[in-house]
Amino acid sequence: DGGMTNASESSFETISFSEEAECDNNLSENLCSASEGVCQSPPVYEPKKARSYQTELAQPAINGKNTLVCAPTGSGKTFVALMICEHHFQNTPAGRKAKVVFLATKVPVYQQQQTVFQQHFQRSGYSVQGVSGETVANVSLEKVIEGSDILVLTPQILVNSMEEGILSSLSIFTLMIFDECHNTRGNHPYNVLMTRYLEQKFDSPANPLPQIVGLTASVGVGSAKTVTETIEHICTLCSYLDIQAISTVRENTQDLQRFVNKAETYVRCVKMRAQNHFADIISGLMSETEALMRKIYTVDSISPINRNDFGTQKYEQWIVSTQKKCRLLQLEDKEKESNICRDLFICTEHLRKLNDALIITEDARIEDALAYLTEFFTNVKNGPYTELEKQLTGKFQEKEPKLTALSKDESNENPKLEELACILDEAYHYNPETRTLVFAKTRALVAALKKWMEANPLLSHIKPGALQRLLLTWFLGAIGMTLPMQKGVLDAFKTNKDCKLLIATSVADEGIDISQCNLVVLYEYFGNVTKMIQVRGRGRARDSKCILVTNKTEVVENERQNRFKEDMMNEAIEKLQNWDETKFTKKVCSL
Repeated sequence: DGGMTNASESSFETISFSEEAECDNNLSENLCSASEGVCQSPPVYEPKKARSYQTELAQPAINGKNTLVCAPTGSGKTFVALMICEHHFQNTPAGRKAKVVFLATKVPVYQQQQTVFQQHFQRSGYSVQGVSGETVANVSLEKVIEGSDILVLTPQILVNSMEEGILSSLSIFTLMIFDECHNTRGNHPYNVLMTRYLEQKFDSPANPLPQIVGLTASVGVGSAKTVTETIEHICTLCSYLDIQAISTVRENTQDLQRFVNKAETYVRCVKMRAQNHFADIISGLMSETEALMRKIYTVDSISPINRNDFGTQKYEQWIVSTQKKCRLLQLEDKEKESNICRDLFICTEHLRKLNDALIITEDARIEDALAYLTEFFTNVKNGPYTELEKQLTGKFQEKEPKLTALSKDESNENPKLEELACILDEAYHYNPETRTLVFAKTRALVAALKKWMEANPLLSHIKPGALQRLLLTWFLGAIGMTLPMQKGVLDAFKTNKDCKLLIATSVADEGIDISQCNLVVLYEYFGNVTKMIQVRGRGRARDSKCILVTNKTEVVENERQNRFKEDMMNEAIEKLQNWDETKFTKKVCSL
């Protein structure tokens, strides 16, 4: 989300949750107290009966094939994984000990799935253990692997164990399950593991290999522009995972539709502000700061600047890149090197906050952008306050009276906020029990939307004061929120009838199972086809809506393209499933 945050965020609960999997809505869950962050006694686990479409999804894997399971968000892919595991344990050949590893890329998901697997399998006497980056230092990984029937891991743990020689081969496992398997590409830990798997397959064919199962809501299309190119993309993913069958719901579509609701997506195009002198002034300050950087060092040689990117996440990425490269800067005069690096870091931090303010003023109120900057410069003055910081702060203070006047001018109100207010007011008047997820690009913008919502009289009936303690963002470290506390906050949103709205960054576009959520608002929020399928899937109640609010033609076009790509992806999968097994195997092997 660009890494934006500010000090005011510590006044409400700021949490990180599941970016890489879904809770399963036909599995029992532990409940936690959001106010205390303490887990209550877990309910008695009651196994659920498999739905017909879930049995269909599991069948190729039950038949022993390496399988990619592609099914909508909310369909219960975790439950499908449990079914596959159960059959695997019951049908492992004599003389070979079954050992399953379930891989989840994010710590909260790892914990969530560990709980699910423990509840399901430990009653049958199977040992279920989990290890993540947060717990690995406290355990002997070798003994955990040796003593477990089922392991739930974050994938880097497994990569590290192989690189360190703790695990010499993947042959110790009989089944590997990759959650959100569309991530298997490039240098992702999933792909690193599968490279080892494929090396072992071709270099040591006598050694048995585990069965592979991948789970995803969307295989994506990559850079494909045609169905033929999409088939190539999907086959490439299958080759990375050594897949023999793609499993989707084909026979039991009516049963799937009973449980999984596809939210209708609408686009609300709004006009831009007639003028934004606030943004003009901030852009001027950014240009002056860049000029100062060039006097300190030839910064363009580190990372070229493009002024047209002011107020974008692309500019934020330039800042991150520049700061990384500054750390690698080496000069003969070490004192000079240290001073240059310090000053460049100061300048880029100021540029980061000014860039944040541009994003806020583009999508929220000018007063929120000004408050954000005022707080930053107050903190700067209370810190070491070097000569360079005095100079940069002085430039801001020169402009502050004009910025304050602009923030109080009612003609500068944001049309996007007016549209968002209308959407929410209409939704809650039509149905006071509406449950809403509002997605925004950055933490700073989420905080600004929170303030605006609390101050807007039109939205008083949503009780924003009670809601916003459930504000969900990516940043975790500043307040040290534990995983049970995170789960408690989300459980409160699921169960507390007064908590009807959650504002979130990208961290929530996967992983939150709120079956009653019936309105998803994408506030200038967009991504590739995989991301948008997952975001839309957050609206799981019947008659759910997904509304995109934007004033950018490129965002509207992106949404149109994603709809086209989703259709293209579905057509490509269907064509692949109609191939005979020999043709599919030959294609995957060739890749």
